[in-house]
Amino acid sequence: MTAEIISIPRAALHEQVAQRLRQMLVENQIPPGAKLNERELAEILQVSRTPLREAIKMLAAEGLVELLPNRGAVAVELDEAAVLNTFEVMGGLEAMSGELAATRITDGELSEIKAMHFEMKAAWTRRDLSAYYRLNSQIHRAINAAAKNPVLTTTYNQVNARLQALRFRSNQDEEKWKRAMGEHDRMIEALENHDAAAMSKVLGTHLQNKLDVVIEQIRQAATQKTVGTRR
Repeated sequence: MTAEIISIPRAALHEQVAQRLRQMLVENQIPPGAKLNERELAEILQVSRTPLREAIKMLAAEGLVELLPNRGAVAVELDEAAVLNTFEVMGGLEAMSGELAATRITDGELSEIKAMHFEMKAAWTRRDLSAYYRLNSQIHRAINAAAKNPVLTTTYNQVNARLQALRFRSNQDEEKWKRAMGEHDRMIEALENHDAAAMSKVLGTHLQNKLDVVIEQIRQAATQKTVGTRR
């Protein structure tokens, strides 16, 4: 497990550590079900255990980490039922965000989203999955922010945190990644046209395609685990 050494302002140490740990969880540097080794992580991030433990508590509150008796912190591993239930809720939140954003978005907000979209397309062209996903997440959050509903945003962020790692891995298939990029093109078009119905539809399709890939990956992993156990 490796991570870039980061310079962390003391005033917000645990928040900065949480941000880096969040990235490691999302990008599978810490895989689902793995124990978070405090000594190893403290060395990698060059921090003491006090801010590290505060950061882990933050991630536990977000649903990314489980705090288990006698085991410490473990990266959350969602089973198929939990994934289906979470995506079902996320589908409604994404659709509402898209509909409201299409009608409420300002010219400035649209310009910022379009700029991020062009950056994301450049990352996709050079097959930089990490940069692509970072920009992808920023775009979805910006769409949600453009809906201008703080209750929706709070709920959206809470549910979305549980799906970040799964959404990241869903782009590792070339054809499916290309399809996702095309769906983002249609999101920009719908926002430009202030077309709430089109925005809701493309976001629904986008999330359903993500879910299909995630379920396929979960079932493949389960099959491989079963085969490995029988050997």
